[in-house]
Amino acid sequence: MATTKLDIVTAEREVFSDDVDEVVAPGVEGQLGILPHHAPLMTMLLPGELVVRKGGEEFFLAISGGFLEVRPDRIIVLADAAERVEEIDVARAEEAKRRAEELLSQRGPEADVARAEAALRRSLVRLKVVARRRRRRPMAPPG
Repeated sequence: MATTKLDIVTAEREVFSDDVDEVVAPGVEGQLGILPHHAPLMTMLLPGELVVRKGGEEFFLAISGGFLEVRPDRIIVLADAAERVEEIDVARAEEAKRRAEELLSQRGPEADVARAEAALRRSLVRLKVVARRRRRRPMAPPG
């Protein structure tokens, strides 16, 4: 089966770099499935779950938005933030979710609703990715 190079990077680090069979990403118009030899494409990504498939296994990441570019020889994800499933601290994500929900329920004059909603989305994505990992055996990270 054909593969393509996938690079996932943030401003801080390279999160993933390997040859893969397929990438499923949360695009602004819905889920995008990218296979080798896909037509060139550039799109924005929403906060969500990014799924990497290689050799019949799946590898999950939580991303908080960014851009996806498909080139003839590779796929590049420039993410605002990206965490591999094994890097996610569930207790911290649960606490962030609780704090965001509390801020949204109060909605006082000094409440930053947009920031609280963004924090809630990020924590929900992290928790979703962790829950999915428990249902499926993840691919071992490269390296």
